[in-house]
Amino acid sequence: MILKDKLLARRIYLYLGALFITSLVVSNLIFQKFFFWKPFGDVTVFGAPLFEISVGILPYPVTFLITDLISEIFGKKKANQIVVAGIFASFFSLLIVYTANSVPATVAVPIGDDLFTSVFGNTIIAVFASMMAYLLAQFVDIQIYHFWKNLTKGKYLWLRNNFSTFSSQFIDTFTVVLLLCSFGEIPWERFTGLVISGFIFKIIIAVLDTPFLYFFVYILRKRFKLGLNQEIDLDV
Repeated sequence: MILKDKLLARRIYLYLGALFITSLVVSNLIFQKFFFWKPFGDVTVFGAPLFEISVGILPYPVTFLITDLISEIFGKKKANQIVVAGIFASFFSLLIVYTANSVPATVAVPIGDDLFTSVFGNTIIAVFASMMAYLLAQFVDIQIYHFWKNLTKGKYLWLRNNFSTFSSQFIDTFTVVLLLCSFGEIPWERFTGLVISGFIFKIIIAVLDTPFLYFFVYILRKRFKLGLNQEIDLDV
C-alpha cells in the first residue's frame, strides 16, 4: 500500500475511533432518562411496557457497528484496541464527573449541587456497571465476529455482523441491568421487562444497521482495493 493510502487509512481509523469513544461516553452520561417507543402499540412484558428504554441505548448500537466495521477492514487487533481506548475514556470521564460533583457550587447559579448530583451523581455506578457489561460484550462480539469470518472465509458479512451482535447485545443488556438492579439503581421488578425491551430494541437496530455496514465496507474495500477477507495492516 502506498504512503498516501496508508495515511488515509490511519485517518479513517482515527475518525472511527473518535465516533466510537464519543458514543460510548455519551451513552453513560445520559442513561438516567427513559423514554417510551410504541411501534406495536401498548404491549407489556411482565407488567412493563415493551419498549421502556434508557436514552443511553440510542448511541450504543453505533459502537457495535463501528467495531464490526473496524474488524472487517482493519482486523481483530485494531478492534480490540478501540474497545480498550473506549474503556479508558469512560473511566476518565467518570473521574471528571466525580471531581465536578465533589466541589461545591456557588450561590445564585442555574445548576446547584442538588440538581447536579441528581443528574450525574449516579453516573459512577452506572459507568461501572456499563463498563463491566460492555467490556465483556464487546470482546465477545469481536471474538464471534472473527470466528464466523474465518469459518466462512470472509463471505456472508450479514451472518457474522448479526450473529456477533445478537450474542453480545444480550450479554450487555442482561449484565448492565443486573448490575444496576444489584446496586439499587433500578428496582428488581423492572429487571425482566428492561432486559427483554433492551435486547429486542438492540436486535431491531442491529438488523437495521446491516445495510450501513455493507455500504461502508463496500466503499472502503473499493477505495483501498481490498479483496475478500483482506484487511489493512496499519502497523507496517
